[in-house]
Amino acid sequence: MELPDSDISLNVVNLSLSYADKPALQNITMKIPKQRVTALIGPSGCGKSTLIRCFNRMNDLIDSVSVTGRIELNKLDIHDKNVDVAQLRRQVGMVFQRPNPFPKSIEENVAYGLRLTKEVPKSELESRVEWALKSAALWDEVKDRLKDTALGLSGGQQQRLVIARAIAVQPSVLLLDEPASALDPISTLKIEELIAELKTQYTIAIVTHNMQQAARVSDFTAFLYLGELIEFNNTRTIFTNPRQEKTEDYVSGRYG
Repeated sequence: MELPDSDISLNVVNLSLSYADKPALQNITMKIPKQRVTALIGPSGCGKSTLIRCFNRMNDLIDSVSVTGRIELNKLDIHDKNVDVAQLRRQVGMVFQRPNPFPKSIEENVAYGLRLTKEVPKSELESRVEWALKSAALWDEVKDRLKDTALGLSGGQQQRLVIARAIAVQPSVLLLDEPASALDPISTLKIEELIAELKTQYTIAIVTHNMQQAARVSDFTAFLYLGELIEFNNTRTIFTNPRQEKTEDYVSGRYG
C-alpha cells in the first residue's frame, strides 16, 4: 500500500528488535498515515505492544534490548543521536492498558506535563487543562471537582483523564496500548467515540485484541504474527478481502 510522503506520520523501515538474543520484531516496514487511526492486531505475544513502544522509544528503558532499522517521525530519525528522548515522548504520547493516573488532583494530573515543559505560562495553565479535559470528553463530569483526587474517578473516567494528560502537551502522535481492555462496555464505547474525535487532530496507533473494535475505530490495520508484519492495508480490505491466508485465518477466528 503506497501513501504520499505528505500523508505519512511514522515511517518504519526494516525494524528489528531483540530482547537479549530473543527476536521480538523482524524486519517491520510500514507507513502510518497522519490523522488516521491505525490498529495493530495479532495473537498475544506477536509483537504488537513491542512495536508501538518503539515509536516513542519506551523499549530503551528495558535492559538488553537491541534495535536495528529506522523509524522516522515526520521524516526525522527518532534514533538520531541529537534527538531529545524526553521531547520525543512529548510528541508521541502514550496511554497504557490500565489507567495510571497520578495520586494527585484531577487538575494536577492534566497540568503535570505542561509544568514539566515550562513552555506554558502559569496564567494559561487553567485554560489548557480545561481544553484538554474537554477534548477528552471529561470536562462536564469533573469540572466541579478539579481539586479532588484522580483516584476517586471510575476506571473509564481515569482512562479519559490519562488521555487528557497525554494530549495536554499537544503531541503529534497518540499511542494507545489496549486502552479499553480493562473497561466495561459503556466506558469502552466512550473511549471509541473519543478516538474518532481525536483523529481529526492526531495520528493514532492503537493496539487491540478485539477484532470488532479494530474494525470500528481504525482506518488502517496491521496484522502481526510471531514478530513479523504479515499484512498492512486499509481496514475494510483487511477484514473483508485480506491478501494473505494467515490474515484471513486470524480475522475470521480460525486461530489466535
